[in-house]
Amino acid sequence: MSDVSGLDGKGLELSGVMLDVATIDQGDLDLSALDRVCSHWRHHPHTKPTEVLERIGKAQIAVTNKVVLDRAVLERASDLRLICIAATGTNNVDLVAAGEQNIAVANVVRYATPSVVQHVFALILALTTRLPGYQRAVADGGWQQHDRFCLMDYPIRELAGRTFGIVGYGELGQAVARVAEAFGMQVLIAQRPGGPFAEGRLPLDQLLPQVDVLSLHCPLTEATRGLIGARELGLMRPDALLINTARGGIVDEQALADALRAGTIGGAGVDVLSAEPPRQGNPLLAPDIPNLIVTPHIAWASREARQRVVEGIAANIAAFRAGTLTSCA
Repeated sequence: MSDVSGLDGKGLELSGVMLDVATIDQGDLDLSALDRVCSHWRHHPHTKPTEVLERIGKAQIAVTNKVVLDRAVLERASDLRLICIAATGTNNVDLVAAGEQNIAVANVVRYATPSVVQHVFALILALTTRLPGYQRAVADGGWQQHDRFCLMDYPIRELAGRTFGIVGYGELGQAVARVAEAFGMQVLIAQRPGGPFAEGRLPLDQLLPQVDVLSLHCPLTEATRGLIGARELGLMRPDALLINTARGGIVDEQALADALRAGTIGGAGVDVLSAEPPRQGNPLLAPDIPNLIVTPHIAWASREARQRVVEGIAANIAAFRAGTLTSCA
């Protein structure tokens, strides 16, 4: 992380540029908190790689969500003093180059926890209650033509008494665990590959055969890339659910598609893919995969969560101006 101690923004007349404001604001947010900490802003809905340096221009503050700020840009952005990332992940900014150029970098943490938890259980409940199947049955006239008052073509399960497995027990994993326990589920926590040993956590191979729901909340690293593949899916119960709101590369997508078709596992809810948007296609977008729900990376995107991002950016700028911003989290 970038150590920015010694950078003091007190009294400076700062100007800022938002490079991809449309990735957080759909015209439904209040941006006035930003105006209170910096009076001169330029807003760009999106910025292409070839436009980055020109759009930063003489600005002292650059706000980015997904626009990449690499060494080539940072070495030429001579007036830039602060980069605010409108997200938690810092992989789109070259932190080493920023430190060398004496540019502070600040991200926003914990803003999306309620939104992600809500989405995780929206997927779990939809799959457990078989909502997509029943919705299709009504739309296709199946209920209307049935000879009884209720149509029960798709088996429904309850969450109470079942086992919930978590890979990645940080802010999100712990929040999801609390809700799972409120549903009456037993929570098991995996020992994350590449992570420090923690008492009470199970090796993944030991955890997988025991869980009815597996929810992923770990970062994508070399240790977690392809963490859930054909072998791991084969260890799961045939009626178990896999939920991935973390990163697409953690799951072998072809293996998951094959497992769902073969009935190796019972269903999956996926909010992230290995390439986004999936312009070149993806194995999980095939129309013949049963009991799969794919959503377009929206678990984080409630209006309230996006508003918290704005407030977090403003707080980081205020801390920079006060000389109290020391590092990105």
